[in-house]
Amino acid sequence: MPDVIGFGALNLDRLCYVKKTARPGEHQPVESMLECPGGSAANTIAWLADSGFKTGFIGALGNDIEGQRILEDFKKRGVDIRNIQTAKAGTGVTTGLVDEKGERTLYPHPGANSLLKTGRKEIEYAKTAKIIHLSSFVDDMQFNGQKKLVKQLSDKTVISLSPGDLYTKKGLKKLRPLLERCGVLILNKKEIEQLTGTDYKSACKKLSKLGVKQIAVTLGPKGCYIHCQDKGTPIPCKKIRPLDTTGAGDAYNAGYLTGILKGKTPLESGRLGNQTAAKCITHKGARQTV
Repeated sequence: MPDVIGFGALNLDRLCYVKKTARPGEHQPVESMLECPGGSAANTIAWLADSGFKTGFIGALGNDIEGQRILEDFKKRGVDIRNIQTAKAGTGVTTGLVDEKGERTLYPHPGANSLLKTGRKEIEYAKTAKIIHLSSFVDDMQFNGQKKLVKQLSDKTVISLSPGDLYTKKGLKKLRPLLERCGVLILNKKEIEQLTGTDYKSACKKLSKLGVKQIAVTLGPKGCYIHCQDKGTPIPCKKIRPLDTTGAGDAYNAGYLTGILKGKTPLESGRLGNQTAAKCITHKGARQTV
């Protein structure tokens, strides 16, 4: 029985490190580059696998060098890859720019991710997990597949959702089928305010009325804000100068889910999330190397 199965995009990240991002018409030299496996839910699963949990993944890759590299990374970490589909398209690639403050901007090209299909096999596999962790896709077909999947899971399966701005831009009405079934919602301040049209504390109250049981709002260098059982609590974190914030939210997700799997309280889980995110931003790329 897997502890956590991820369901999201699989990408190869191509990160360019610059002093600052160029304005229109400007040139900025790239000081260094890094290629590494990525994808929000995939990064979270990688961190959880490194912590010794049984993990698996539902996703799609191309039959190419990039796809093989991502599979090999998962294999080394012990992730179950039997439900990763091979599609007739190139593996998804995300190009990222990371400035000297560690802030990043990402440009995803979905590739094979847009051909992922959710059928009986994927649904039956998802039913075996304690937690299903969802992250965003560029195209609606995969979003609809996630909605189809969660409808068929029992209440025993915890649904964890990290929507990212690709999903929060869709608005509350479109995201509602996932939110109503969501046990754990993890997103940043900008995303939750974009989704609800209100400040993050009021947004937590609004979303909890839809049925979301635990909400974690990441606040960057200020830590996070945990809302559970009609009560919100800020959790500060140590100040660390980031080298690269790529994947910090995904690492936070892994820390938070670690807390759930170990029977910790939401506040304890939030602290673990802060700690894992802090570990992530001290090195380049979204995952620890293996």
